[in-house]
Amino acid sequence: MRFRDGQWLVAEGVQVQYAEEVYRITPTASGKGISLLCPTRKILNRGNTLNLATLSIDIEPAFDGVLSVETTHWQGAVRRGPDFDLFPAGRPEVDAKVTKTESGTTLSSGTLSATVSGKPHEFEIAFHPTGGKKPLTTLLNRSVGLAYTPAPSTPMQLADMRNFRHYIFTQTTLAVGESIHGLGERFGPFNKVGQRVELWNADGGTSSDQAYKNVGFWMSSRGYGVFVDTPGRVELEIGSERCCRLQTSVEGQRLRWFIIYGPSPRDILRRYSVLTGAPGSVPSWSFGLWLSTSFTTSYDEETVNSFLAGMRARDIPVEVFHFDCFWLKAFQWCDFEFDRDMFPDPRGQIGRLKAGGLVKKVCVWTNPYLGQASPVFAEAAARGYLLRRRNGDVFQWDLWQTGMGIVDFTNPDARAWFAACLDRLFDTGVDCIKTDFGERIPSEDVQWFDPSVDPERMHNYYAFIYNKLVYEALQRRYGANEAVLFARAATAGCQRFPLTWGGDCESTPEAMAESLRGGLSLGLSGFAFWSVDIGGFEGSPPPWIYKRWVAFGLLCSHSRLHGSNSYRVPWTVDGDDQSEEGCSATLRKWTHLKARLMPYLFSQAQESVRGGLPLSLRAMCIEFPDDPTAWTLDRQFMLGDGLLVAPVFEEDGTVEFYLPRGKWTNFFTGEVKEGPGWFAETHGFGTLPLYVRPNTLLVLGKEGETRTVYDYTSDVEVRAYFASDSASAVLVDAEGKTVGTLRVKDGEIIGKELLSGSSVINVVSS
Repeated sequence: MRFRDGQWLVAEGVQVQYAEEVYRITPTASGKGISLLCPTRKILNRGNTLNLATLSIDIEPAFDGVLSVETTHWQGAVRRGPDFDLFPAGRPEVDAKVTKTESGTTLSSGTLSATVSGKPHEFEIAFHPTGGKKPLTTLLNRSVGLAYTPAPSTPMQLADMRNFRHYIFTQTTLAVGESIHGLGERFGPFNKVGQRVELWNADGGTSSDQAYKNVGFWMSSRGYGVFVDTPGRVELEIGSERCCRLQTSVEGQRLRWFIIYGPSPRDILRRYSVLTGAPGSVPSWSFGLWLSTSFTTSYDEETVNSFLAGMRARDIPVEVFHFDCFWLKAFQWCDFEFDRDMFPDPRGQIGRLKAGGLVKKVCVWTNPYLGQASPVFAEAAARGYLLRRRNGDVFQWDLWQTGMGIVDFTNPDARAWFAACLDRLFDTGVDCIKTDFGERIPSEDVQWFDPSVDPERMHNYYAFIYNKLVYEALQRRYGANEAVLFARAATAGCQRFPLTWGGDCESTPEAMAESLRGGLSLGLSGFAFWSVDIGGFEGSPPPWIYKRWVAFGLLCSHSRLHGSNSYRVPWTVDGDDQSEEGCSATLRKWTHLKARLMPYLFSQAQESVRGGLPLSLRAMCIEFPDDPTAWTLDRQFMLGDGLLVAPVFEEDGTVEFYLPRGKWTNFFTGEVKEGPGWFAETHGFGTLPLYVRPNTLLVLGKEGETRTVYDYTSDVEVRAYFASDSASAVLVDAEGKTVGTLRVKDGEIIGKELLSGSSVINVVSS
């Protein structure tokens, strides 16, 4: 929200009051932090202390390299939930220290410090590495404040606050050349400077400023990150109100955020994962190809069988088959019952699919809404399982499903009922769940079962409790590391419940680029695993777009063919072109390549979980933070730390991409290009710019491998690319457990005894 009209004027209808000086510094209640009393005018005499607002700024050490900053106007405001589940794995010990000098007061939390200026009648708080003077960012004059709208003409009007909206805001400085990234799955420009961003989950597709996954965490190119600790609506002006500041504002009496020091993006993400939770692990089978029925298409058991038989006949292995919405009877979504007119024997059908080797796992679509035509609607409403309006009515609308209600997950009995419905699906043979929707959660005229929660804070937070419930139900049935979601809505902490996909994109190259930007931004928000609707969701992709998207989608961490009103099996896209450039051949090539990459991918997945890193899409700046160009790249990504991928967006196969410093090797041809620099290539449908980073040991499955799950240490190929004595590759088994490490020492690879079968070692580039 903008509170000013340019640099000099206040916006019409707004009153703004700023923290003008730090009047007093005292210890916080914990005794480890500092509390700043900041009046909204300079106190030059005793009379200045009357009839004015003050802001309290509490700076607390969180753990090494992390400080929390909470600004409060009226301390008596009720603290309503829900709150983010911070430190889910336990809070680390903190080494905090407060020092005072003539120049100011410094609070240190390990490697990060905040220094409050000691100059009289001044407001300035600098955040900097401990022992260093160069600030990461700073709160300067008129950078912390409160605002009313409409502007009261007298303080007496504020005796009744029902007619006023009250905001708290802070403005951290943006340095020259600084770029800002993350904030969830955002489809616009990769660098957020110059943008206005509202953190409010919405079902808005992939081609606007709305997002399904809003995460109040951003990363700066200057070596720090910020996490805004509220699930409510947050409005950000990122160099868009004042060009040199990033403004964060919330409606209410308090605003808390954490500043997280790096200095590298890896360090920032690791610390962020300690704060909000590390990504959950995913099983090796989930990396295989997922095939969907698509959304509004017509299908029954015969159709499903024909899809899977057709894929097998074309040597395209399908790991997971997904039944989208119409496995349920029309108007009865989501009552967890197969439409018996189309699927008379769901348990038998799923059993036959698996027994026949057509597929290993089955996924079904769900959402947290109940259409009133469903037989379970009346039951859920009567038992208090549905969200209500303030007058006691069940909250209903005709958006999406006729008369639909929303499951109230603040009710423990509703959660238990929902989990029991899932258990019945698991009994049928369902292995994983697509948790769709959860964005359009009303925040006005609603009453949750838990009266302590704030409806506005529940809007974004609903995605967390929804996905957590389903993920934990899967864990109880199948094991801690076997649970897999396909979620659309998310907020901070949802990285703990993998995985997510990019939502409803169009079948265009522009939408593919939008999706790529969304995946990059989400990866910089702490999410390790991400997928996209290959071919685009809306519309029917022409063959060339389908094939370009196949290459992109099979190099994401997870890969799913899914559409809206048209199928995504390849032979329906191009009239069953049998050539090597056809859709079937293209899909086969890339599916097989991903199978070969599994020893590398699954090892990298374990590192991603440990470090809070994106496996794919991994922004280039994570691996090359000292290369200024890396912070600008939004049409390419890293797949793990050793492979660079540049999708092709042109029908003629032309593509431009950037290689950082070093000798990079083309995975397909062995050609070496030396960076830094931009390069142009032209590709058919079976290749794209896939370059191996120098000093890489790349472990691959054997030539011709088509499976996703196998022994990743037997019959493998180890390729060395300009590998020096610092090169290594961690070997894992199909459960993700470490088997050992291959290393280069004195020009030789040691640890070869960990490999079995007919494994080979090839020096590709030296």
